[in-house]
Amino acid sequence: MDKLILGRYIPGDSVIHRLDPRSKLLAMMSFLLIIFWANNLVTNVLLFAFVLIVVLLSKIKLSFFINGVKPMIGIILFTTFFQVFFTGGREVLWQFWILKVTEEGLQQAGIIFVRFVLIIFLSTLLTLTTMPLSLADGIEAGLAPLTYLKVPVHEIGLMLSMSLRFVPTLMDDTTRIMNAQRARGVDFGEGSLIQKVKSVIPILIPLFASSFKRADALATAMEARGYQGGDGRTKYRMLEWKLADSLVLVVMLILGTLLYFMKN
Repeated sequence: MDKLILGRYIPGDSVIHRLDPRSKLLAMMSFLLIIFWANNLVTNVLLFAFVLIVVLLSKIKLSFFINGVKPMIGIILFTTFFQVFFTGGREVLWQFWILKVTEEGLQQAGIIFVRFVLIIFLSTLLTLTTMPLSLADGIEAGLAPLTYLKVPVHEIGLMLSMSLRFVPTLMDDTTRIMNAQRARGVDFGEGSLIQKVKSVIPILIPLFASSFKRADALATAMEARGYQGGDGRTKYRMLEWKLADSLVLVVMLILGTLLYFMKN
């Protein structure tokens, strides 16, 4: 539970915490685009410096960001492995059967590894410094133009906010069910891989039952209170775009321009 990042918000009063969620989302999407322009040592160092400065401005411990990388380390290493051994090049450093290590492969693997880590760091920063409900409001506001195409934007925002809201609750239920199973003698760490998978079944069945029961109770409560979404519904939390939010977009524009002219 202490390592849960998704849906977790750390209260603070840093400059990153005070930004509008819409500006954070736009900055995150901009970062996902311009990171593919970082294809050499200088551009990657520039991105690392940028992310490090943003992390320091958030005043959040680095351990939270490392915990955000740990669940993805297997995928990162798997992808890096393929880049190292299956990327062709003129300068072959080592070769065995169909596996070969080239200078270009090592460079490409390093770039992919850096991209994964930087994206995870910045997405972790987004979740840690933005309340889940505010994040959902920001997404709903960003999708507002789609209402002209009859897209149910409000319902999408509602589903997203409820999903983020109940992630910690589901984790609490999982911990409670696992403790109950351990009290009955179940050991989740023993046996072969198949036995470990089978030991998860006693967790999933009551977890699904609890989730459906909670969803039904929530729907009944909303209907009893006369909930109606869509047009005419006011909001308790009002988003406010400030000068700092505009400066964030200017910074991302400058960063993207620098990367474009510094890339190979």
